[in-house]
Amino acid sequence: MTVFNKTLAGTALCSVLALAATPAFSQERVHIEWWYALSGRLGDLTQEMIANFNASQDQYEVVGIHKGNYEETMAAMVAAYRVGQQPTLLMAAERGFMTMLNSGAIVPVNQVMAEQGYDTDWGDFIAPVAGFYVVDGEPAALPFNSSTPIFWFNQDQFTAAGFDGPADTWQELDEQLYALKEQGITECPMVLPSDFQWSLLENYSAINDMPFGTSANGFDGLDTEFVYNTTGMVGQVDRLARWVEDGILHLAGEGMSSTQMFVSGNCATVMSSTASHASVEAGAQFDWNATFMPHEEGVEPRNSTIGGGAIWVVAGQDDGEYAAAAAFLDFVASPDNQAWWSEQTGYVPVTTAAYEQMAAEGYFEEHPTREIAILQLSRGEPNENSRGFRFGNHNQTTAILVEEMQAIWTGQKTVQEALDSSVARGNVILRQYEQLHAGQ
Repeated sequence: MTVFNKTLAGTALCSVLALAATPAFSQERVHIEWWYALSGRLGDLTQEMIANFNASQDQYEVVGIHKGNYEETMAAMVAAYRVGQQPTLLMAAERGFMTMLNSGAIVPVNQVMAEQGYDTDWGDFIAPVAGFYVVDGEPAALPFNSSTPIFWFNQDQFTAAGFDGPADTWQELDEQLYALKEQGITECPMVLPSDFQWSLLENYSAINDMPFGTSANGFDGLDTEFVYNTTGMVGQVDRLARWVEDGILHLAGEGMSSTQMFVSGNCATVMSSTASHASVEAGAQFDWNATFMPHEEGVEPRNSTIGGGAIWVVAGQDDGEYAAAAAFLDFVASPDNQAWWSEQTGYVPVTTAAYEQMAAEGYFEEHPTREIAILQLSRGEPNENSRGFRFGNHNQTTAILVEEMQAIWTGQKTVQEALDSSVARGNVILRQYEQLHAGQ
């Protein structure tokens, strides 16, 4: 029994009683809380969507509360659940999928929608996004701020170097980045994104059809084991380490994020989320562009995988609160609101209806880089290596991987030593998770 479901039975009644004692409960509108993890411009847009919902009807009111980043929001949720003060809706990153799914603290989103009388067309959600959140044919959470990494580049600098744009393969890109530096066009051909383990490692494995772990990267069972220290990812990390040593790949720092280093013009390229559109479009004072992530020579590239988050319905609430939650989720998933959210943020429109609406309105003709993510996600049929990553305690194993990669950057370990250590330490975490959740 987990930290969540250990407290479920004892706290559900307390939660209802506590809410019943608040002034909000006695008001005409049913109030619910949605804890989310987006900040800055994305946080403002989240609040705008909430305000639009609240203004669209007079039965329910959603109160959006920013609880910090994804990890901080998850920690706040665990603490709140223990004392029966959990929200009705929670935004959690895709990396926390298994934690939420096996927590015993959620109600499957399709169950809530059906019980509240909504006939949601789950088949309309685009396959790579829906496929990640569907378990045994049923969606566990509502995909919301879904993203995937794309390749951003400074068009002015590539043109100055004699290139139309980045090459399709890592091998050709390698030559281009060295040319940018050797020609004196930039001292920083590429900046390392803050979530490089997602864009440059996990998505590298998916696009190049390599296993990151056994059992279909965790989709087929909790017995999964990491194997990325035995695949082509060793060569990828070798390349990244060489780039760092040669001053091709720069680490962000000194108060600037990787996106800021690209937007400022200091670095020529960055491989980061399509959700960076809002920052790039607002800040870049040069001719910028974006394209698909590169692939290895001789490889037919597969789809990339999703990042971002989803909205989960939390257990322990009453029927009125679930009615409010269902109404809000139905509002969020509508084609108009999905199109608005995607256009404002750069996140992927998660339904086919929203995507087709944007296409019919000519949005992608005017903003071609906005379509890269969905085309890349939809490239071919996702297979065992490209469906995504379902690892227990994924945040912990990711932290280990990042720590070992930093040991490479600083010369403390060789590439193989670091990856071997990362896999061994990560597999210990996976076995602990498997033991804790045996039978689920």
